[in-house]
Amino acid sequence: MAYDTWPQIHAERAALADRLGALPDDDWSKPSLCAGWSVKDVAAHITATGHITAGSFLAGFLGAGFKFNAFAQKAMEPYRAMSNAQLVQELRQTASMTAHPPGPKQTPLGEIVVHAEDIGRALGQRWTYPEATLVAVAHYLKKTQPLIGAKKRIAGLRLEATDAPWTTGSGPEVKGPAASLILAMAGRRVGTDDLTGPGVDQLKTRTS
Repeated sequence: MAYDTWPQIHAERAALADRLGALPDDDWSKPSLCAGWSVKDVAAHITATGHITAGSFLAGFLGAGFKFNAFAQKAMEPYRAMSNAQLVQELRQTASMTAHPPGPKQTPLGEIVVHAEDIGRALGQRWTYPEATLVAVAHYLKKTQPLIGAKKRIAGLRLEATDAPWTTGSGPEVKGPAASLILAMAGRRVGTDDLTGPGVDQLKTRTS
């Protein structure tokens, strides 16, 4: 991208900390859209990611036997052990950090938006994001294959956001809110609930 994404990353981390801080305690144990992870698990994962450097990622990934899920699980455990209030404060502190694992700087932005939606949608809440942030995440995800699988998932389809200036691909059309397109690209079937067009059913078969 032609601009610095760190201000967007920091803003979304701070916004999520505010949203989590307003949740009642019983919401933290509810399941998120991430299979097997509660709301607190996702919050702990996001917080852990804010502290991971290229060096600590490589060491942790090696220690986990090059198994990403095992690495992610181990990295979030210290934060999962915190109280809800402590975890919110720790997440808030990551808002000014620029540490990140190897890879594009758009990765932390995509992660914070997708995982925020994993929490919000699971709790029946609809959160809003700046248009530029949604466009940046959608543009990044459309080319991403390892771990996320978005590139293959949307192959042969034309996606168009109805609330932001973003389109991609060619083929049967899929239209809807940018946040829902992002969720669908990331493999969350619930994201297709808001989408319309002749390509929706095909996209739905590629999500879970």
